[in-house]
Amino acid sequence: MTIRRRTILTGGALAGGGVAVGALGALAASGAPKPGAGAGAAPDTGSAVVAFHGARQAGIATEPPAHASFVAFTLPGGTDRRALGRMMRLLTDDARRLTQGVPALGDTDAQLAVLPARLTVTFGFGPGLYSAAKVASPVKDLPGFTIDRLEKRWSGGDLLIQICADDALTVAHAQRMLIKDARPFGAVRWVQTGFRRSPGVQQAGFTQRNLLGQLDGTANPAGGALDTAVWAPDGSTTLVVRRIRTEIEKWDLLSVTDKENAVGRRMDSGAPFTGVNERDEPDFAALDAGGLPVMPDYAHVTRAHVTDPALKILRRPYNYDGAPNAAGHPDSGLIFASYQASIERQYLPLQQRLAERDLLNEWITPIGSAVFAVPAGCAEDGWIGAEVLG
Repeated sequence: MTIRRRTILTGGALAGGGVAVGALGALAASGAPKPGAGAGAAPDTGSAVVAFHGARQAGIATEPPAHASFVAFTLPGGTDRRALGRMMRLLTDDARRLTQGVPALGDTDAQLAVLPARLTVTFGFGPGLYSAAKVASPVKDLPGFTIDRLEKRWSGGDLLIQICADDALTVAHAQRMLIKDARPFGAVRWVQTGFRRSPGVQQAGFTQRNLLGQLDGTANPAGGALDTAVWAPDGSTTLVVRRIRTEIEKWDLLSVTDKENAVGRRMDSGAPFTGVNERDEPDFAALDAGGLPVMPDYAHVTRAHVTDPALKILRRPYNYDGAPNAAGHPDSGLIFASYQASIERQYLPLQQRLAERDLLNEWITPIGSAVFAVPAGCAEDGWIGAEVLG
């Protein structure tokens, strides 16, 4: 039986709920494994659910899962606000179902949807989407930086869908469903997939390591500072996505001491040169026996340091590791995802300092860049972007 999506676009999305329930019932009757019942799996890893509805979108302050896919779309000329509203109603319905382990309407492989594994789906709107909707955009493209070597295939985008879960198959299936339903409205511009440590490898709350071996995200805002630094009063935020290639073979030639000098932290513990533990506050006034700053001005942690908690950015990075080229040289790096209340007040000053004098620039190269406004979340009877496109 073909399942029509017309009900979603005309306000009758709940009418399809019986189809999804029926699909799950068929799986149970067939003897298929129940969510989280895989042999040797960590308890509840597969069946773990992150709430979709709320004042803010999930997938931002949420503890990052192990796998991510960032999918950007380009809208065709002539796209109007009504078409964008239909698209977001449909995609919101897909996301609310998939994140709860329920197949999307018309899913012919429903068995792939029943293990959400902390799946989150987060939507971002690029400047082009606001232009199509004839609404003033709260974000604009970043200025060029001297360190940039940007490639069109990794840059820009009118719509972003960020898909994260602790299972790569869950991410792949959600991506397939969401692209299929977005396809009538826009073309895929780029897809970037990344990974972090899997559940159970380290204790919850650990700091991500990138492929250069560094701890990445130590200085993230926490507690009450998170609300001020990341969220606007209406529950929206902004996202910068930068694809950063690591010159890893050059990095491999360095000694541990040279690597630490470039970063300003110990490679093993992540502690700053003036501290013992990872989260010790660096002392930029400290001098060594020769009268030189213990924390060099060119070190990455020095250039990236932000004193005011309200001006910090929330780093949510994912590593990427593509196929080596014919000569065996790696294609590795970081999908650097930065959330902040204001790109102009928070991200830009920090990135400008890094571009000016960060020694780490010798071993990293930005090759992709995109900016998005992330609308507020929605209630159970709402949809993402309604305040912009409704």
